[in-house]
Amino acid sequence: MKTISIITVTFNAADTIKRTLDSIAAQTCRDFEHVIIDGGSTDGTMEAVNAYKDGNPGIQVVAVSESDKGLYDAMNKGLKRATGEYVCFLNAGDKLHQPQTLQHIVEKIAASSSKPAVVYGETDIVDADGRFLRHRRLQVPEKLTWKSFRKGMLVCHQSFYALRTIAPDYDLQYRFSADFDWCVRVMRQAEQDNMMLLNMGEVLTDYLAEGMTTQNHKASLKERFNIMAHHYGWFSTVLMHAWFMIRSVIKK
Repeated sequence: MKTISIITVTFNAADTIKRTLDSIAAQTCRDFEHVIIDGGSTDGTMEAVNAYKDGNPGIQVVAVSESDKGLYDAMNKGLKRATGEYVCFLNAGDKLHQPQTLQHIVEKIAASSSKPAVVYGETDIVDADGRFLRHRRLQVPEKLTWKSFRKGMLVCHQSFYALRTIAPDYDLQYRFSADFDWCVRVMRQAEQDNMMLLNMGEVLTDYLAEGMTTQNHKASLKERFNIMAHHYGWFSTVLMHAWFMIRSVIKK
Protein backbone atom coordinates (compact mmCIF):
# COMPACT_ATOMS: atom_id res chain seq x y z
CA MET A 1 0.00 0.00 0.00
CA LYS A 2 1.26 3.45 -0.90
CA THR A 3 1.14 6.13 1.79
CA ILE A 4 -0.63 8.71 -0.40
CA SER A 5 -3.23 8.58 -3.16
CA ILE A 6 -3.25 11.79 -5.20
CA ILE A 7 -6.60 12.14 -6.97
CA THR A 8 -6.85 14.44 -9.97
CA VAL A 9 -10.20 15.23 -11.58
CA THR A 10 -10.13 16.70 -15.08
CA PHE A 11 -12.40 17.75 -17.91
CA ASN A 12 -11.03 19.46 -21.04
CA ALA A 13 -8.01 20.63 -19.09
CA ALA A 14 -5.33 20.38 -21.79
CA ASP A 15 -4.21 23.95 -21.10
CA THR A 16 -3.50 23.37 -17.40
CA ILE A 17 -3.01 19.65 -16.73
CA LYS A 18 0.66 19.51 -17.75
CA ARG A 19 1.89 21.73 -14.91
CA THR A 20 0.03 19.50 -12.43
CA LEU A 21 1.48 16.33 -13.89
CA ASP A 22 4.97 17.84 -14.06
CA SER A 23 4.88 18.81 -10.38
CA ILE A 24 3.92 15.25 -9.43
CA ALA A 25 6.52 13.65 -11.70
CA ALA A 26 9.18 15.88 -10.11
CA GLN A 27 8.57 14.52 -6.59
CA THR A 28 11.62 13.05 -4.87
CA CYS A 29 9.33 10.53 -3.13
CA ARG A 30 7.57 7.71 -4.96
CA ASP A 31 5.48 6.48 -2.03
CA PHE A 32 2.24 7.49 -3.76
CA GLU A 33 -0.21 6.50 -6.45
CA HIS A 34 -1.90 8.90 -8.85
CA VAL A 35 -5.57 8.37 -9.65
CA ILE A 36 -6.79 10.47 -12.58
CA ILE A 37 -10.55 10.68 -13.20
CA ASP A 38 -11.39 12.41 -16.47
CA GLY A 39 -14.93 13.36 -17.44
CA GLY A 40 -14.60 12.38 -21.10
CA SER A 41 -12.37 15.19 -22.37
CA THR A 42 -12.17 15.90 -26.10
CA ASP A 43 -9.37 18.50 -26.13
CA GLY A 44 -6.20 16.49 -25.70
CA THR A 45 -6.28 16.12 -21.92
CA MET A 46 -6.04 12.34 -22.05
CA GLU A 47 -3.22 12.49 -24.59
CA ALA A 48 -1.24 14.51 -22.01
CA VAL A 49 -2.22 12.06 -19.26
CA ASN A 50 -1.17 9.03 -21.32
CA ALA A 51 2.16 10.65 -22.22
CA TYR A 52 2.75 11.34 -18.51
CA LYS A 53 1.85 7.75 -17.61
CA ASP A 54 4.10 6.25 -20.30
CA GLY A 55 6.95 8.63 -19.48
CA ASN A 56 6.98 7.90 -15.74
CA PRO A 57 7.02 4.11 -15.27
CA GLY A 58 8.11 4.58 -11.65
CA ILE A 59 4.78 6.23 -10.77
CA GLN A 60 1.72 4.07 -10.14
CA VAL A 61 -0.95 5.74 -12.31
CA VAL A 62 -4.61 4.82 -12.68
CA ALA A 63 -6.36 6.84 -15.39
CA VAL A 64 -10.04 6.62 -16.30
CA SER A 65 -11.97 8.72 -18.83
CA GLU A 66 -15.76 8.50 -18.81
CA SER A 67 -18.79 10.72 -18.35
CA ASP A 68 -19.80 11.70 -14.84
CA LYS A 69 -22.40 13.78 -12.99
CA GLY A 70 -20.06 16.65 -12.15
CA LEU A 71 -16.96 17.45 -10.12
CA TYR A 72 -17.94 15.81 -6.83
CA ASP A 73 -19.28 12.69 -8.51
CA ALA A 74 -15.89 12.36 -10.21
CA MET A 75 -14.14 12.90 -6.87
CA ASN A 76 -16.22 10.09 -5.37
CA LYS A 77 -15.07 7.86 -8.22
CA GLY A 78 -11.51 8.78 -7.33
CA LEU A 79 -12.06 7.85 -3.68
CA LYS A 80 -13.41 4.46 -4.70
CA ARG A 81 -10.34 3.72 -6.82
CA ALA A 82 -7.79 5.03 -4.31
CA THR A 83 -5.82 2.45 -2.32
CA GLY A 84 -3.34 4.63 -0.39
CA GLU A 85 -3.43 5.31 3.34
CA TYR A 86 -4.15 9.00 2.74
CA VAL A 87 -6.06 10.77 0.00
CA CYS A 88 -5.62 14.27 -1.34
CA PHE A 89 -7.07 16.10 -4.34
CA LEU A 90 -4.88 17.99 -6.79
CA ASN A 91 -6.82 19.11 -9.82
CA ALA A 92 -5.73 20.47 -13.18
CA GLY A 93 -3.68 23.65 -12.75
CA ASP A 94 -2.82 22.99 -9.10
CA LYS A 95 0.73 21.99 -8.17
CA LEU A 96 2.62 20.42 -5.32
CA HIS A 97 4.62 23.33 -3.93
CA GLN A 98 8.09 21.82 -4.24
CA PRO A 99 9.71 18.52 -5.31
CA GLN A 100 10.16 17.51 -1.66
CA THR A 101 6.52 18.11 -0.63
CA LEU A 102 5.40 14.47 -0.56
CA GLN A 103 8.69 13.38 0.97
CA HIS A 104 8.15 15.80 3.86
CA ILE A 105 4.58 14.55 4.39
CA VAL A 106 5.53 10.87 4.33
CA GLU A 107 8.44 11.45 6.74
CA LYS A 108 6.27 13.42 9.16
CA ILE A 109 3.57 10.74 9.16
CA ALA A 110 6.20 8.07 9.82
CA ALA A 111 7.70 10.10 12.68
CA SER A 112 4.34 10.80 14.31
CA SER A 113 3.67 9.14 17.67
CA SER A 114 0.24 8.03 16.44
CA LYS A 115 -1.45 7.78 13.06
CA PRO A 116 -2.83 11.24 12.19
CA ALA A 117 -6.33 11.44 10.73
CA VAL A 118 -5.41 14.53 8.72
CA VAL A 119 -2.18 16.10 7.55
CA TYR A 120 -2.55 19.73 6.50
CA GLY A 121 -0.56 22.80 5.51
CA GLU A 122 -0.49 26.21 3.87
CA THR A 123 -1.42 27.16 0.29
CA ASP A 124 -0.13 29.74 -2.18
CA ILE A 125 -2.31 31.22 -4.94
CA VAL A 126 -0.93 31.20 -8.49
CA ASP A 127 -2.18 32.55 -11.82
CA ALA A 128 -2.98 30.70 -15.05
CA ASP A 129 0.73 30.65 -15.89
CA GLY A 130 1.64 29.15 -12.52
CA ARG A 131 3.17 32.38 -11.22
CA PHE A 132 2.89 33.24 -7.51
CA LEU A 133 0.20 35.82 -6.74
CA ARG A 134 -0.13 35.78 -2.95
CA HIS A 135 -0.34 33.63 0.12
CA ARG A 136 -3.85 32.38 0.79
CA ARG A 137 -5.80 34.95 2.81
CA LEU A 138 -7.13 32.48 5.38
CA GLN A 139 -4.24 31.26 7.51
CA VAL A 140 -3.93 27.68 8.74
CA PRO A 141 -4.39 27.38 12.52
CA GLU A 142 -1.59 25.80 14.53
CA LYS A 143 -4.11 23.35 16.01
CA LEU A 144 -6.98 22.44 13.73
CA THR A 145 -10.31 20.94 14.83
CA TRP A 146 -13.64 20.51 13.08
CA LYS A 147 -14.86 23.61 14.90
CA SER A 148 -12.12 25.71 13.27
CA PHE A 149 -14.13 25.89 10.04
CA ARG A 150 -16.73 28.07 11.75
CA LYS A 151 -14.34 30.85 10.70
CA GLY A 152 -14.32 29.67 7.10
CA MET A 153 -12.35 27.05 5.20
CA LEU A 154 -9.06 27.74 6.96
CA VAL A 155 -7.28 24.90 5.14
CA CYS A 156 -7.47 24.73 1.37
CA HIS A 157 -8.89 21.42 0.20
CA GLN A 158 -5.78 20.72 -1.89
CA SER A 159 -3.60 20.99 1.25
CA PHE A 160 -5.77 18.60 3.28
CA TYR A 161 -4.60 14.97 3.34
CA ALA A 162 -7.19 12.68 4.94
CA LEU A 163 -6.85 9.12 6.19
CA ARG A 164 -8.72 7.14 3.55
CA THR A 165 -10.46 4.81 6.00
CA ILE A 166 -12.36 7.71 7.59
CA ALA A 167 -12.95 9.70 4.38
CA PRO A 168 -16.66 9.72 3.41
CA ASP A 169 -18.16 10.22 -0.02
CA TYR A 170 -18.85 13.78 -1.08
CA ASP A 171 -22.45 14.84 -0.56
CA LEU A 172 -23.81 15.42 -4.07
CA GLN A 173 -26.59 17.71 -2.87
CA TYR A 174 -23.87 20.41 -2.83
CA ARG A 175 -22.71 21.58 -6.25
CA PHE A 176 -19.96 24.04 -5.28
CA SER A 177 -18.98 23.52 -1.62
CA ALA A 178 -19.14 19.78 -0.96
CA ASP A 179 -15.41 19.94 -0.20
CA PHE A 180 -16.11 22.22 2.80
CA ASP A 181 -18.66 19.74 4.15
CA TRP A 182 -16.33 16.79 3.43
CA CYS A 183 -13.44 18.30 5.39
CA VAL A 184 -15.65 19.03 8.38
CA ARG A 185 -17.02 15.48 8.38
CA VAL A 186 -13.49 14.04 8.20
CA MET A 187 -12.41 16.16 11.17
CA ARG A 188 -15.52 15.29 13.19
CA GLN A 189 -14.79 11.62 12.63
CA ALA A 190 -11.19 12.21 13.70
CA GLU A 191 -12.36 13.73 16.98
CA GLN A 192 -14.80 10.87 17.54
CA ASP A 193 -11.95 8.38 16.98
CA ASN A 194 -9.59 10.45 19.18
CA MET A 195 -7.13 10.90 16.31
CA MET A 196 -4.74 13.81 15.84
CA LEU A 197 -4.61 16.40 13.03
CA LEU A 198 -1.02 17.05 11.99
CA ASN A 199 0.14 20.52 10.90
CA MET A 200 3.01 20.35 8.41
CA GLY A 201 3.96 23.98 9.08
CA GLU A 202 4.80 24.63 5.43
CA VAL A 203 3.22 25.42 2.07
CA LEU A 204 2.01 22.21 0.43
CA THR A 205 0.12 23.43 -2.64
CA ASP A 206 0.16 26.09 -5.34
CA TYR A 207 -3.56 26.59 -6.00
CA LEU A 208 -4.83 27.92 -9.32
CA ALA A 209 -7.01 31.00 -8.88
CA GLU A 210 -10.44 31.02 -10.56
CA GLY A 211 -11.51 27.50 -9.72
CA MET A 212 -15.11 26.33 -9.97
CA THR A 213 -16.03 27.68 -6.52
CA THR A 214 -14.52 31.07 -7.34
CA GLN A 215 -16.44 31.23 -10.61
CA ASN A 216 -19.70 30.50 -8.78
CA HIS A 217 -18.94 32.63 -5.73
CA LYS A 218 -22.47 33.58 -4.65
CA ALA A 219 -23.88 30.08 -5.00
CA SER A 220 -20.87 28.72 -3.13
CA LEU A 221 -21.34 31.17 -0.24
CA LYS A 222 -25.01 30.18 0.07
CA GLU A 223 -24.07 26.50 0.19
CA ARG A 224 -21.36 27.14 2.76
CA PHE A 225 -23.82 29.00 4.97
CA ASN A 226 -26.16 26.00 4.87
CA ILE A 227 -23.30 23.59 5.55
CA MET A 228 -22.10 25.65 8.51
CA ALA A 229 -25.64 25.84 9.88
CA HIS A 230 -25.91 22.06 9.61
CA HIS A 231 -22.67 21.43 11.49
CA TYR A 232 -22.54 24.36 13.92
CA GLY A 233 -26.18 25.44 14.30
CA TRP A 234 -28.10 28.36 12.80
CA PHE A 235 -27.55 30.77 15.69
CA SER A 236 -23.78 30.31 15.73
CA THR A 237 -23.60 30.58 11.94
CA VAL A 238 -25.63 33.80 11.81
CA LEU A 239 -23.44 35.36 14.53
CA MET A 240 -20.27 34.35 12.73
CA HIS A 241 -21.49 35.79 9.41
CA ALA A 242 -22.39 39.03 11.16
CA TRP A 243 -18.79 39.15 12.38
CA PHE A 244 -17.55 38.46 8.82
CA MET A 245 -19.50 41.49 7.59
CA ILE A 246 -18.21 43.73 10.40
CA ARG A 247 -14.64 42.59 9.78
CA SER A 248 -14.89 43.34 6.06
CA VAL A 249 -16.17 46.87 6.80
CA ILE A 250 -13.35 47.48 9.28
CA LYS A 251 -10.74 46.35 6.77
CA LYS A 252 -12.09 48.81 4.21
